[in-house]
Amino acid sequence: MPETDRLKESKSDLRVECLPFSEIPGQSRLFLEYLADPLSLKRFYPSAVASHTNVSARIPEVLADYRTDRDVLCDALANQNREFGAAAKSFESIDLLRGSDTVAVLTGQQAGLFTGPLYTIYKALSAVRMAQCLQGRGFNAVPVFWAATEDHDFEEVSTASVVGRDGTHLSVKYDKRSAIDGRSVGSIELDESIEISIRELFDSLPATEFSDSLRRQIGSAYSEGRSFGAAFASLISSLFSKFGLIVVDPLDNRIKQLASPIYVEGVKSADEIVDAIRTRSERLVNEGYHAQVLVEDDYFPLFWHDDEGVRRPLKRSRDGGIAVSGRKKAFSREELIEIASETPERLSPGVMLRPVVQDYLFPTVCYFGGGAEIAYFAQNSEAYRILGRPITPIFHRQSFTVVGAKQARTLAKYDLELADLFKGFENLLPQIIERFIDPQNARLFPDAEEKINTELNRLDQQLSQLDPTLAANLATRRRKIVYHIAALRDKYRRARLRKDEEANRQIRSLFESLLPDGHLQERTLNVSMFLNRYGDYFIDWIYDAVDLDDRGHRIIYL
Repeated sequence: MPETDRLKESKSDLRVECLPFSEIPGQSRLFLEYLADPLSLKRFYPSAVASHTNVSARIPEVLADYRTDRDVLCDALANQNREFGAAAKSFESIDLLRGSDTVAVLTGQQAGLFTGPLYTIYKALSAVRMAQCLQGRGFNAVPVFWAATEDHDFEEVSTASVVGRDGTHLSVKYDKRSAIDGRSVGSIELDESIEISIRELFDSLPATEFSDSLRRQIGSAYSEGRSFGAAFASLISSLFSKFGLIVVDPLDNRIKQLASPIYVEGVKSADEIVDAIRTRSERLVNEGYHAQVLVEDDYFPLFWHDDEGVRRPLKRSRDGGIAVSGRKKAFSREELIEIASETPERLSPGVMLRPVVQDYLFPTVCYFGGGAEIAYFAQNSEAYRILGRPITPIFHRQSFTVVGAKQARTLAKYDLELADLFKGFENLLPQIIERFIDPQNARLFPDAEEKINTELNRLDQQLSQLDPTLAANLATRRRKIVYHIAALRDKYRRARLRKDEEANRQIRSLFESLLPDGHLQERTLNVSMFLNRYGDYFIDWIYDAVDLDDRGHRIIYL
């Protein structure tokens, strides 16, 4: 049997564990309560449903309210996905979307280098699974991935992080040689330096039987002269070729023209939208939650794209006009309505309006997002209300940590679980040293502390009788003694771990692979390192592990 066949066969029954998000540090109260009981927060999420299985009840409302010309939309999608090199399954989905009884399951993410963090992959698979769930129950549904190419923070999307062949976490960066200065990331043209980034990526990864094909796959998508957005969309399309995923680039002028009416309504209702969102934000804070997006007095829900293609915030002026941030240029409300109507490519929605635009363009039955998106949906549901749009329910995307065989062996060797890593390396070190690396000497320090405290207590009794001020002086010195003993113990632990090179390497590699930079793996690492190790089977295994009934963080052992 070929090695690849054995590899796939051996992973057909994955071991998967669930870790509640309540046990993961740094989660917001709003997010945790929404996961636990969405219906308890209907005052912020009016369309919340108890389970993904309840979403089908929204389909009649979604279809009845949908006004976008499906044929024009699908023609644009077909042209885009043809440019992205999409497979036949995606075009089958586009043809299905032409039907008046078809709904869309949406997700999306910024256009990151080589697809960005792993959660991009998990979002796409969540949407795919949900669409298939609806199809299995007799409804026509398609998965759609919104590539957030309009965003302008290139620094945020220009790196891809992997664990290299030496077990350390590193970032590969795309350094474009010419200035990019705030343009939408999707419009930035790749230059010859993208080849350097691809070479650095594969130089950092171990050579495997999948490396050459993966390099061709990435190189085909990220090639000189192509836009950053098209490169991202092409690689997404390639990775999900068998799943019928439709990828949409909102920078496309045909998409902009279709979005023009909702842009116009956004301009007309901007003051009401902003005031309502600010009121909602205050209510969230007053009830002990947090407002994900800061909406200030001068906030405006759209951005302006200037003659150089730079995406600039629009700000409400006290005189009733709308100013371009950082420029002397300003518009009257009537001028901006005309721009939204005649040249909508000069505008793009901000984070509070973008979901409404997505759901105007598509007959969206639900959306899959991350924790931050769930939080800001509590605010922007007011934008839906003001604009008279059905409010789309949001589900948390599937969330995973992938544990390879090497990491699994290390966890087992030191009797650790993923949750133990949340303590941090320094706090986990005593447990590992004292239980596994040097248990014989582990008692030296507590024994010494016990003896020192015994003698100091005797001394304290005598000094207290002789002179209370001496006892007070002893108390101060005791604290210093205890401090120095603790510091010496910390130095001993680090020295002991350094001496045991294998243990040092194993533990540090564990953190680098499973909790890089103290963050969940999915928020940092790029899919390329797993595709390089396991090939396209990795996508299949994650797909098999998707369980829309499970709202926890899931740990997959490969």
